Parts: sequence; structure tokens; C-alpha cells
Amino acid sequence: MTAVLMALTCIATMVIQIPIPLGYAHLGDCVILLAVLFLNRRNAVLAASIGSMLADFFTGFAIWCVPTLLIKSAIVLTAHPFCAGRSFPRLLLGGALSMLVMAAGYTLAGALLYGSLAVGLASTPGLLAEGALNLALFLILAKTIVPALSRYLDRKS
Repeated sequence: MTAVLMALTCIATMVIQIPIPLGYAHLGDCVILLAVLFLNRRNAVLAASIGSMLADFFTGFAIWCVPTLLIKSAIVLTAHPFCAGRSFPRLLLGGALSMLVMAAGYTLAGALLYGSLAVGLASTPGLLAEGALNLALFLILAKTIVPALSRYLDRKS
């Protein structure tokens, strides 16, 4: 399951890319939040960080591989404690906090990589919009598809 979610994270990050300053917005963070629901913390960190890092590498953003590895790990570590019970308020809080961590992390990384806080801040509105979109999609999937998929996976194990 870890490898499947790692691959899905990579694919979701690569398939739809909307240019924003310093990079692109994508749907990979939705898959990362779903991984938090299905995997333990360690495996979710692996799926999120490696899947996203590979997407950066494959799409020509290799300069972002190390920051992505760290930021996607931070997303999982932020969301995981909140998502255990799968109640809507906890999913919303964990997801929202983790998307704020993502936006802050990439803003800081952009400032460090390009040597200018103003350059890093230029990406912040796009990152916040990306986070909101990923969070909304995650919440929809978490309340519709995840329960049925969880029952199916429980029967298979």
C-alpha cells in the first residue's frame, strides 16, 4: 500500500500542473492527506516525501527535491495526529494545518533557494490556493470514497 500511494502521489503531482511563481500547483497533496488515513506515520512519510520528490525530479524541478522531501514529511507529521479518528472536524483541522505548513515551507524554501524573501513570498498566494483545493478534494474523498475503500481493504487483509 505504501508503494501504491507513493506512485499515486508522484502521478497526481505530475499530471496536472498549474504554473505558479517558482514552481507549479498540483493535486499531489490530496493523495498525501489520503495516505495519512491509510498508512502509519512512517509509511505515510515515505509515500509522501519520496513520491513528491520523484515528481519534482521527473518534471525538471530537481532543485526542489530536498526541500520537497522535508516539507512533505512535515505535512504528514502535522496531519497524522489529527486524522486518526476520521471525524470531519479533525480531518479539517489536520488538513488545514498541514496545508499551511506546506505553504510556509515552500515560501521559506523559495526564499532560501533564490536568496530573496520577496521571491519566496511571490509564490505564497498560489501555494495557499493549491492547499485549499487539495484540502477540499481530500475532505470530499475522505467522506465519500475512503469509507468504502477501507471496508474493502479490511476484507482483503
